[in-house]
Amino acid sequence: MKWSDSREIALALWQLRPEQDPKTLRFTQLRQWVLELPGFDDQPAHCGERLLEAIQLAWMEEYED
Repeated sequence: MKWSDSREIALALWQLRPEQDPKTLRFTQLRQWVLELPGFDDQPAHCGERLLEAIQLAWMEEYED
């Protein structure tokens, strides 16, 4: 997975942390959790606020369904 795989990352996070409400998550924590995901293989420096926001929004869609 790469930072641009926001939907795939969101699904992986939702499966690992189904109790976590993504709306209450800080970007710093979200970034750390993404970096810790099995199969995540991208440079930490390639992450920006827009990518984290896309991941968070995709996760919120899964969480609310």
